Amino acid sequence: MTTAQLGSFKVPLVDNEPMKGYAPGSPERRALEAALAEMEQQLPFEVPCIVNGKEVKTGRTARQPIPSDHARHLCSYHEADHETVAAAIDGALAARAEWETMPWNDRAAIFLRAAELVSGKYRYKLMAATMLGQGKNAWQAEIDAAAELSDFFRFGVKYVEELYSLQPPKNAAGSWNRVEYRPLEGFVLAVSPFNFTAIGGNLPGVPALVGNVVLWKPSPAATYSNYLIYQILTEAGVPPGVIQFVPGPPPEVVAQCIGHPSFAALHFTGSTFVFKKLWKDIAANLDKYRGYPRIVGETGGKNFHLIHKSADIRNAVLQSVRGGFEYQGQKCSALSRLYVSSSIWKAGFKTQLLDEVGKIKVGPPQDFRNFMGPVIGRPAFDKIMGYIQKAKDAGGEVLIGGTGDDSKGYFVQPTVILTKDPKSVTMTEEIFGPVITVYVYEDDEFEKILDVIDNTSAYALTGSIFATDRKALITATNTLRHAAGNVYYNEKCTGAVVGQQPFGGSRASGTNDKAGSISIFYRFVSARSIKENFVGLEDFHYPSNLI
Repeated sequence: MTTAQLGSFKVPLVDNEPMKGYAPGSPERRALEAALAEMEQQLPFEVPCIVNGKEVKTGRTARQPIPSDHARHLCSYHEADHETVAAAIDGALAARAEWETMPWNDRAAIFLRAAELVSGKYRYKLMAATMLGQGKNAWQAEIDAAAELSDFFRFGVKYVEELYSLQPPKNAAGSWNRVEYRPLEGFVLAVSPFNFTAIGGNLPGVPALVGNVVLWKPSPAATYSNYLIYQILTEAGVPPGVIQFVPGPPPEVVAQCIGHPSFAALHFTGSTFVFKKLWKDIAANLDKYRGYPRIVGETGGKNFHLIHKSADIRNAVLQSVRGGFEYQGQKCSALSRLYVSSSIWKAGFKTQLLDEVGKIKVGPPQDFRNFMGPVIGRPAFDKIMGYIQKAKDAGGEVLIGGTGDDSKGYFVQPTVILTKDPKSVTMTEEIFGPVITVYVYEDDEFEKILDVIDNTSAYALTGSIFATDRKALITATNTLRHAAGNVYYNEKCTGAVVGQQPFGGSRASGTNDKAGSISIFYRFVSARSIKENFVGLEDFHYPSNLI
């Protein structure tokens, strides 16, 4: 692919996608309700693998159930078999050279167009797929499938432009120094989760934007919404073979990819257990590879709210309700551990917390009155209910909730557990459901509780500090420096926005490469320094050699 470069182009200014409110009678409410009705009338859908731009139907199918009505399924999808994955790898490698050499402004234009398709033409269809297939209410679908996904694409273009502009600041006389940011040598494997449609688009989108080719294995529980994203990227102009869509059984698909000599990087969001296993498997395969694969992953969290005695009670209560129970607690950043000072607990925090949680309506996301929907499936339901029982067996007191109903959908009531043991099971282990465990500490033990928070969990993703006392904020921030990759003051521990709060954690929570920022793009490029000399040598001797 050759083309003249006759200008130095600047991408358009970008901003966060404005979010719609979906108030009763609003145009967006009517449009979303229509999209939901149409999708429910048309389902179940059939989803193929897509290899080199062509549908592949292997005949080996699985279903994506509707978690609020598990007798129905949103789609059936063809699982990629060994031959399909092999063809996808070969096709991606064949597409690599042309995609890598496509002028940057053209790659940028493709993703800017994709953002417009997400936020415009396909907004309500993507949201409907996310609500039905992944159990999100309208607002959670809006901030995810519409706003965050388009933000990832738009800000991604901005960040890559900034990355490419980073050039050596110094040139010796008679020479010119340059740096080019090459895509990786081989292919990237993107393994995306169920809980964010936007992450489904970002995991293949980030490496592709800087010229890589990608095999994308979506979560079985988000297959349909992710398939829609693939179709959007194709309509936007991503060439065949650049992103290969290979749904299927995770162990088989992933093992085949990381066992290939041209495997260059893993971009992963999912469980800590799986991520650690993949890291070990990749290490065991090092002698197969042409280089050292990049490993980028975001896994779990055991996130905290710390309520100091100076906190605004009303704000801390409401932020905790949202942080713990939005999307049924199925965000890796969701609140799970709540530490409340004794005086605040007695001064109304407990009463207000239980009153507010008691107002939460649980049910199908198509009913806009429901703040919470279902958890994602049978394994999640059983795990959450099991942890509630473990907490009770260990002496925890269920203050509200603690029950579930799986007769039609996988619904768990918002649950608050009071514990006297800050190292109890629901304070230490990730649950990934609508369960908050409260530990009440004495006001004069503030610094002691900071050490407890720092050493209770293996994770270090998000945390919030509620205090109006600036000294308390500073003290907590310093002690908890490594306890969270995203920390919030007087704000819930969820809801990082692209371009505003780069997202990621360390310890067992992942590699902290900060999605939604320029940092993530460094992980999928391999820089090459170029020096061009304009003046030739006249002699090889140094002046010091002369007598």
